[in-house]
Amino acid sequence: MTQSCPILLAASVSSGAAPTDPPSLFWCWPFVFLLLAIAVFPLIPRVSHWWNSNRSKLLVSVALAGVVCAYYFLRGHGPDSQGMKAVAGVLHHSIINDYIPFIILLFSLYTISGGIRLSGDIPAHPATNAGFLLLGAVLANIIGTTGASMLLVRPLLQINSERKNTTHTFVFFIFLVSNIGGCLLPIGDPPLFLGFLRGVPFLWTLRLLPLWLTAVGAVLTVYLVLEILAYRKENLGDIQLDETQIIPLKLDGKFNFALLAGVVLAVAVLVPGERLPFLSRTLPDAYLREIVLLALAGLSLLRTPRDIHKQNEFSFGPIAEVACLFLGIFVTMQIPIEILRAQGAALGISSPLQFFWASGSLSSFLDNAPTYVVFFELAGALPSSGAQTLGGLATATGHVPLLSLLAISAGSVFMGANTYIGNGPNFLVKSIAESRGVRMPSFLGYMVYSGLVLLPVFAALSRIFFR
Repeated sequence: MTQSCPILLAASVSSGAAPTDPPSLFWCWPFVFLLLAIAVFPLIPRVSHWWNSNRSKLLVSVALAGVVCAYYFLRGHGPDSQGMKAVAGVLHHSIINDYIPFIILLFSLYTISGGIRLSGDIPAHPATNAGFLLLGAVLANIIGTTGASMLLVRPLLQINSERKNTTHTFVFFIFLVSNIGGCLLPIGDPPLFLGFLRGVPFLWTLRLLPLWLTAVGAVLTVYLVLEILAYRKENLGDIQLDETQIIPLKLDGKFNFALLAGVVLAVAVLVPGERLPFLSRTLPDAYLREIVLLALAGLSLLRTPRDIHKQNEFSFGPIAEVACLFLGIFVTMQIPIEILRAQGAALGISSPLQFFWASGSLSSFLDNAPTYVVFFELAGALPSSGAQTLGGLATATGHVPLLSLLAISAGSVFMGANTYIGNGPNFLVKSIAESRGVRMPSFLGYMVYSGLVLLPVFAALSRIFFR
């Protein structure tokens, strides 16, 4: 596959020049400002309406990316690290190598999963709701956390429409389906796909299965206890109505599951620069994989009946929002990544336990995809000190300690559940649930839930797997 590389350092080496000095920390401000805008602007009444427009998000992203490009254009170190050559290198690394494959994968998963509709109304027993959450945690690995959330949240709302005490169900839905569930494959959650683009083998993330089983099992157990107590508090009339108003579950758009299987196969097999399985032919360093993914998404759009999209309230608005924001994120994060490559050891974060909590803490309040990249680069800049490593990666050393990579992967994916702003699907689920009359907790109220439920689980994970 095409490996990402430290563009400016690589350019200096190839020309025989001395490596360039890293940027000042001051120049991280475009990256930090963009992440803070994502986290804070929706919460400020005077700004939120303007920020809701994808045009506004694109404007901010492009402006901040322009600042970074201007920095590299004017940078005065070495013959190959300034002017248009430096800007071209940064844009090739961030846009060509990372952003385009990333956004095409998300687009294909979003489009194809939007052609699947599960409808119906069955009794909302505790076991039924727990089964939906477990199903979502599994599906999140195959169709992504966003796809699984959008597929299952509406039927779960319909199933629980006769009940009153359901807030906890949709909070735990965010925990399990929108976050923790999607850690077993690179297509499950955006951070893991960025690791895949940097050389992590497709099936390597299955090493997270023990953590997945522990986290999902623990959170689901807590949910069942709360759900049984909540079910006992329901009015008898509501329970009787729930038991009698039954509409069998119906799944439409089943052919899209075959297209999703095609997405998984394409990502796993069509790796640029690698040989096809059982064949001697090497794939070109071109967008063959992305062309196949777009073709699968196009086939879904052509074959999916319009009624399914209408009932799913499907639109390209959410994926356009992701595309606008990540355009800026991928460019602006080049500066902190370069700093980490050169000075990462000075931060004092070196053990798997530290990587788990550091990546997780930032992922709770900032987007977990760039957070993963930052700590992935940091781990790859540190000496291995005899620890078992995974090689062939696009890091300063070409290696990352295995246990540190497990910690960064788990921290980034799992702790995106700690707040509404930790991962994209969180706010989508909250908005959809509130539109159907569910009283979702406030921003701080949600953090009370996550603090009481998730932090003890994460503490147990860190003690079991990373001490």
